[in-house]
Amino acid sequence: MKKFLAMALSAVMVLGLLAGCNNGGKDTPDNEGGEKVIKVGVYEPSSGNNGAGGKKEVLGAEYAHSQVPTVTIGDEEYKVELVIVDNQSENDKGVSAAQQLVAEGVAVVLGSYGSGVSMAAAPTFEEAKVAAIGCSCTNPGVTLGNPYYFRVCYLDPFQGSVLANLAKDEFNAETAYVFTELGDDYSEGLGQYFSLECDRLGIQVVADKNPAGNTDMSGFVNAAKSANADVIFAPTSTTVASLLIDQAASAGIPIIAGDTWDDAVILQAAAKSGADVYFSTFYDEGASQAAADFMSGFKAWLNANSDKLANNGGTDTVSAVSALGYDAYMVAIEAIKAAGSTDSEAIKNALAYVRYSGVTGDVIFDEEGDVDKDIIFIKGVDTAKGEFYSVKEQGLS
Repeated sequence: MKKFLAMALSAVMVLGLLAGCNNGGKDTPDNEGGEKVIKVGVYEPSSGNNGAGGKKEVLGAEYAHSQVPTVTIGDEEYKVELVIVDNQSENDKGVSAAQQLVAEGVAVVLGSYGSGVSMAAAPTFEEAKVAAIGCSCTNPGVTLGNPYYFRVCYLDPFQGSVLANLAKDEFNAETAYVFTELGDDYSEGLGQYFSLECDRLGIQVVADKNPAGNTDMSGFVNAAKSANADVIFAPTSTTVASLLIDQAASAGIPIIAGDTWDDAVILQAAAKSGADVYFSTFYDEGASQAAADFMSGFKAWLNANSDKLANNGGTDTVSAVSALGYDAYMVAIEAIKAAGSTDSEAIKNALAYVRYSGVTGDVIFDEEGDVDKDIIFIKGVDTAKGEFYSVKEQGLS
């Protein structure tokens, strides 16, 4: 009988521990200091094709956390704990990573770099009634029909249209070669929106898709030359981008890309090859005092920590996705304060009414959980100086 009671007591204790691991730190003392904790999930890739970009997005959230490590809920101060998982840039792995965050009891989630993995995780977050705030996932499908997904970036229909207008306005393009990655939701989606606007503007489109794993870009470059393309549009991962830039430089055709190309990898590849590269981005340090302050503060933070600097590619070049990661974290904090609760459903409801002036612009969510941004920053690569430069702010013509 005593043995039975001991086993029953042990089972109760285990169940209690498991329950404590699934409440987002709600009213749970920190093991070391007796502090109350609320958990914020970070759902990002640190491996796979999007690993480099994912790490930079995480860095933005981590920097924001270093600035605001606590939040006042009611009359009590809570320590914010970041729970970071690797979705490995893969949709199936992403579902498992999302489930891990839910099991950890996070109250809200940030991420992901990559629209495909964001859409893959969306049903998991919705079922668990945990809101997710996308940082740079631009495909419309991320938030469409899912009341638990929000995002702080602009969308691909707008981005694709703006970039097609850039091709027309800046390069007088009559033919555009559109190069996308087969099976990648972001790449194929943005390529489609760019092509639709090209049709409207009277720009002929010649399109090709790169199979997964292919590293030889020569055939695609030759196809662009044969088509007498005035521009190459390549909304690809940085991994594929560096290969394309290297092989496309000799063709002498300007390359236009989307937001993923705002990365030190692109800068290095373009500077080395001399390629003429332009891309859209979410952030420009000259846009506001807040943006300038973020730039200087983030760089100082990176340079003070060798591990953080390594995750940024070994340089202190600031990517726009880091700024978006920062804004997403700050928006989450605002929602937690507005909710006055650690309850994930209350935080989700509060998100709809958040008004936040961020380093990437104002965040006001519409009924789909998206923000209305009508200007995109266009940057280029100064190959002589080896640095990015601001080209213009581009809207729709």
